[in-house]
Amino acid sequence: MKPSIAIIGGGASALFLAATIDTNQYSVTIYEKNKALGRKFLVAGDGGFNLTHGSPIEEMKKQYHPQGFLDNCLDAFTNTDLRQWLKQIGIATFEGSSHRIYPNKGIKPIQVLQNIIQLLQKKGVQILYNQNWKVWAENGSLIFDNLLEVKADKVVFALGGGSWKVTGSDGAWLPYFKEKGIKVSPFQASNCAFQIPWQEDFIQLYNGHPIKNCALRFGDTMAKGELVITKFGIEGNAIYALSREIQNELNSHQKAIVYLDLKPMFSQEQIKEKLNQVRFKNISEALKSGLHLNAMQIQLIKQNISKEDYINIESLAFHIKNLALEVLSSAAIDEAISTTGGIAIEEVDEDFQLKTLPNHYVIGEMLDWDAPTGGYLLQACFSMGVALGKKLNGVHN
Repeated sequence: MKPSIAIIGGGASALFLAATIDTNQYSVTIYEKNKALGRKFLVAGDGGFNLTHGSPIEEMKKQYHPQGFLDNCLDAFTNTDLRQWLKQIGIATFEGSSHRIYPNKGIKPIQVLQNIIQLLQKKGVQILYNQNWKVWAENGSLIFDNLLEVKADKVVFALGGGSWKVTGSDGAWLPYFKEKGIKVSPFQASNCAFQIPWQEDFIQLYNGHPIKNCALRFGDTMAKGELVITKFGIEGNAIYALSREIQNELNSHQKAIVYLDLKPMFSQEQIKEKLNQVRFKNISEALKSGLHLNAMQIQLIKQNISKEDYINIESLAFHIKNLALEVLSSAAIDEAISTTGGIAIEEVDEDFQLKTLPNHYVIGEMLDWDAPTGGYLLQACFSMGVALGKKLNGVHN
């Protein structure tokens, strides 16, 4: 009889692990708590199914925290490998202008998922639905809430992080591992909106308005992209990339100051020169004609600096590059794209095996790592699944 592998969870990491494992060597079963696989995988496709990023893999590695933790698995299954693998199962991809990788036009997320599931079925992977793992039995077997008891030779947990509870990724498993003496950290929102106390008249006019081609800085870290003004504060890829640093500051000081650069393509000196070159009746007119700032951006500046600074070209140029915004909190975990926290990375070895529980592995967002949006999150989950699958197959990279 072949040794058995139980995969607990049916998200991105689990799917690619099951697709990689040699079913001639192992009997493989996925235990999924929902009625269908990949619910969070599908939600990630809302607004465009960003599967990975097109930058060189060595550049991609720099986007993950802590750096180095995911290097081996990213080498084992790169973004290029992913595109080739998807092509083999009938999913062609293209690279967008932002270097993000998407399925070709007309290919829906559900088709990507269905093609992966068809591959698993051909491989003989068994998939059991409505199986919600709850606890370990005294003999080490797995107990599900329908009283199903499973004893497997190897167990892989791929239960997800703490965001998007509607998909089943609720983090309810955290105390089970803590009770086992495994070090865990509470979940925190990442790649999320942050609260900013806008003035009432400003937010009534500009709720939902974008700030395009901007940059945001916190400490020594800067991210370029877009932001959206909301009643809660701001969201968008420029602040998502700073989530970890901002959260650390909020934990320490209950507030954080981020600096908005409305014109990252110009230096402070160039902005000053442009403002001095235009003829204008007032400063607002100069900002419109000289720098092409819109009414919302101008009002944003006015509400965050003094009148004296606004009418002084030198000071105004500085604040256009360094507009201070006070952050009070992050969005709720369930509104976040991803989470940090979970099982500490020092609890697993280089193959994601729990050091205190032999033959038990943890992959995906259950582990305490972080990455920005843009395809980095999914690529890491795919790569972890493939890397572990290769290891279990006896393939050495």
